Amino acid sequence: MKNIVTSPLANLWGVMLLGIVFLAATAHAATEAPVRVKDLGKLQGWRENALVGYGVVTGLAGTGDAPTNRSTKQALANVFSQFNMTIAPEQVQSRNVAVVMVTAALPTFAREGDTVDVTVTSAGDARSLVGGTLLLTPLKAPNGRIYALAQGPLSVGGYRYDANGNVVQKNHPTVGAIPAGATVEVGTDANMVDARQNITFVLSEPDYTTANRVANAINAQLGAALAEARDASGIQINIPEAQRGHAVRFFSRVENVTVEPDRRAKVVINERTGTVVTGGDVRLAKVAISHGDLKISIVTDHTASQPMFVGYGYNPGVRTAIVTNSRVDVEERNSPAFVAATNNTVADLVQALAQMKTNTRDIISILRAVKAAGALHAELVVQ
Repeated sequence: MKNIVTSPLANLWGVMLLGIVFLAATAHAATEAPVRVKDLGKLQGWRENALVGYGVVTGLAGTGDAPTNRSTKQALANVFSQFNMTIAPEQVQSRNVAVVMVTAALPTFAREGDTVDVTVTSAGDARSLVGGTLLLTPLKAPNGRIYALAQGPLSVGGYRYDANGNVVQKNHPTVGAIPAGATVEVGTDANMVDARQNITFVLSEPDYTTANRVANAINAQLGAALAEARDASGIQINIPEAQRGHAVRFFSRVENVTVEPDRRAKVVINERTGTVVTGGDVRLAKVAISHGDLKISIVTDHTASQPMFVGYGYNPGVRTAIVTNSRVDVEERNSPAFVAATNNTVADLVQALAQMKTNTRDIISILRAVKAAGALHAELVVQ
């Protein structure tokens, strides 16, 4: 009986090549399909506002905070005081209650009566929030003003049950959510226009070439010199006097302007999944690649040692023994893989290596070496 173990660094020519998801653009950056301006960024002032609150979850089946938790006692006593019930915190004894932190994000444009999702997290030593209900909780912004009120039953995507020292748990039962659980009490309205009747469009990925193209596209498609690129991320746009009473209509026209963005050469490698992704037409300089192969095998033989005269009563202590013999075999190929890349793309290189049955780990190592040699004209990102 033989067991063969191969080193993970070996090039397994007899095993199916690990899958590589290789996504490459076949056209040059200049022939990229036009995209809308709104897909490249957003107007300055478009942002969400963080809200946070401190509340109490009730209705837990003995999985709440411990009776010795002073913050829970005080919080529950405060709740009772709102209903003209005076109870000292020391008299509160319950494991069906938990103190929690409540968070939400207020949209850029919110009206009174709108609802937003909230996230509830345990702030004490509760074991689980399953089955709990959040009591009315005010949500405040960093300026201390209350903008929303949250309340409702929790939706927890997990559980925890324990008995006699045995614990069964799935996901995080101390975190829950309430879809549309907060009602906006104070609306918000973002101011996109400055004192000079200008708006600023901000690119998600700053790039001087793309910013210049966006400004030129807006001027060409709107028929006036309205836009100017101020830096790599900001394009200042002046609102025409005739459009200032119809700002929404003008914003819509700007968002739907089409432009051909410039793509920065980038190669992304994910070692965990064996994925190689390249953006744009990433090319290679003249480079020669030689990659050897080393195979290490550990062979184990199991044999039975059968002594003479077993069973005849001459020596009751004599037994059959299993003897294990192992040996290490190292095999190195004399003809290493050789690839000559002359003004090719990364896609061409990966396809050539795949045809030579090079595994994923070796392809990633080769791309790193090519980058170190200065032949890969792109940013190499390893995840």
